Amino acid sequence: MKIQKWMDEHEQKLIDQLQEMVREPSVQLNEWGIQQKIAEWLEDLDFSVDMWEPSGTELFSHKAFMSKRENFKGSPNVVGVKKGAGRGKSIVLNGHVDVVPEGDLTDWREDPYAGMIKEGKLYGRGSTDMKGGNAAMLFALQAIDALDIQLKGDVIFHSVIEEESGGAGTLAAILKGYTADAALIPEPSNMKIFPKQQGSMWFRLNVKGKSAHGGTSYEGVNAITKTKQVLEVLEELENTRNARVTDPLFAQAPIPLPINVGVIEGGSWPSSVPDLVKIEGRVGISPEETVEEVQAEFHEAIHSLEETDPWFKSHPVEVEWFGARWLPGAINVDHPFMKILTKQYERVMGEQPPVEAAPWGTDGGILTAVGKTPSVVFGPGVTKMAHQANEYIKLVDVRRCAEVIAATLVNWCNEEENG
Repeated sequence: MKIQKWMDEHEQKLIDQLQEMVREPSVQLNEWGIQQKIAEWLEDLDFSVDMWEPSGTELFSHKAFMSKRENFKGSPNVVGVKKGAGRGKSIVLNGHVDVVPEGDLTDWREDPYAGMIKEGKLYGRGSTDMKGGNAAMLFALQAIDALDIQLKGDVIFHSVIEEESGGAGTLAAILKGYTADAALIPEPSNMKIFPKQQGSMWFRLNVKGKSAHGGTSYEGVNAITKTKQVLEVLEELENTRNARVTDPLFAQAPIPLPINVGVIEGGSWPSSVPDLVKIEGRVGISPEETVEEVQAEFHEAIHSLEETDPWFKSHPVEVEWFGARWLPGAINVDHPFMKILTKQYERVMGEQPPVEAAPWGTDGGILTAVGKTPSVVFGPGVTKMAHQANEYIKLVDVRRCAEVIAATLVNWCNEEENG
């Protein structure tokens, strides 16, 4: 009740901080400003703050590293650590500050970085994904500090870069030893609890043809026409993979593990037969499978084209894995951290939480798989508004999420280490 009362009395502080975050246009290569603010806010709470630009052979050669960048100059990570009194369980609070570009400004009704508030919603790029969640974590910590609530376990606050490109920031934090007994990631789950997160990775396919003049197209092989067969194989593979999914946590997802084709490029002249088509897309990864297993099944499906069409046997489709990749992650629904989070949700919200599997990848996969830190996603963002024009977040959800997080911290961090 003390936490609830304090948050009710200081809610404007939460709103002001969230507006400050949204007003920082922290697209990749422009994260310094917001990270400086977060470092200062953590220092005000007596956290020991480590702010650094990720680098080094250990990071760049790690099998979980995925980024197009050769360095992170001007893009610092921030980690704050507040030691507990001892013998309690530790926790990582993980949030990313990088946001996707705002896109076509004509699609926005307001400046995407104004942080405008209207009818209980705060608008702006990154408000849902995931600065609302970051603000909720900070507000939870501020309440605990203001009320002088003592925690036995350590609190480690990750404010990371590069989540939108595969999690290099969180990987860098893990490699510096910033792990814990559990992690909470307030990505935009729409106030649902996600103990499982699917992973995903990007693929590129090069479909070959044979060029010819459009007037004698029969002398060539049209790569665009051949692409139709490739797309049919991808659709069949998606159906096969999803037919195997029986986990009830995925029951609300019409397609638990999508294969999405996002880019198709081919041809350069209307009167020429195109000899090459590039397909780029994304394939989902179940928490029950590895990256390598999915890649092997994907390759097998693409190579099956060679059995039905002689052209593909002599001109096989080239498969390339590139760009972003997110590892899958999962925590048992009976895990002690899940029990505490669920109980505090019920107390604050007055109802049982929806518990599902995340329909997208998060840094929880890296924390769980590489950092050996069991991770749960629970946040206030509006899932469907992530990466959209006129992105917004409901302020009432940010406030409620902050209270759930604060209560969870008090209960989890004051559990005995061997309890």
